[in-house]
Amino acid sequence: MIETNFKFTKKDKVIILTGAGISAESGLKTFRDNDGLWENHRVEEVATPQAFARDPEMVWKFYKQRYSQLEEVAPNPGHFALKELEDFCDNNFMLITQNIDGLHSTAGNKRVLEMHGSLHDSFCTKCNTAFKMKDINLTDMVPKCSDCGGDLRPDIVWFGEIPYYLNEIDLLLKTVNYFIIVGTSGVVQPAASFLYLARMNGAKTIGVNMEAPENMMFIDEFHQGASGEILPKLVKLWIN
Repeated sequence: MIETNFKFTKKDKVIILTGAGISAESGLKTFRDNDGLWENHRVEEVATPQAFARDPEMVWKFYKQRYSQLEEVAPNPGHFALKELEDFCDNNFMLITQNIDGLHSTAGNKRVLEMHGSLHDSFCTKCNTAFKMKDINLTDMVPKCSDCGGDLRPDIVWFGEIPYYLNEIDLLLKTVNYFIIVGTSGVVQPAASFLYLARMNGAKTIGVNMEAPENMMFIDEFHQGASGEILPKLVKLWIN
């Protein structure tokens, strides 16, 4: 039986931080394994600027495969529960995700910050023009910019690069009432520090994950298990 000590009002500012766990429940393996491999590749081969400079064809092959997988997956009940929570909170809601699959938007969430970029987007390394993946020629080994002919790259924040929206997130963490982590291990920085910062600013903190995260000491209420099973029940308790 799911129980919670918290009840939200429409005035409460609620921030969600999601990680690979919620996507994994939809069938996407988007996280780094314990053996240091990322989808059977070393991170240095596919997820760094140096890897792209060294072998852009292999990096593009990897992300084309990830992109094609999106056609085979759909949001799960955990995603739709977060859409229900956004509908209740309206403009007092924000969803920060470390995932690059776009499943939150597919589920209907509007207020989403994709801090690590998106598989649905790319940009030119020469003129910085942005393109949707669906609008570029993915049959090319390395897709080219239609404006200047430069190499395109996936709009993914790679290791060694600065995540998006950090200034906006910092401001949000200063006024949040409830900070909720879903499917994240609490290891990858800077996202792992958001929980601590929210709590230091007075927020109540809640965690939903298959295992206790590394930053468990900063969580007021923890629910262990699959987010697709737990979140729908929790959201109903929080908002009804």
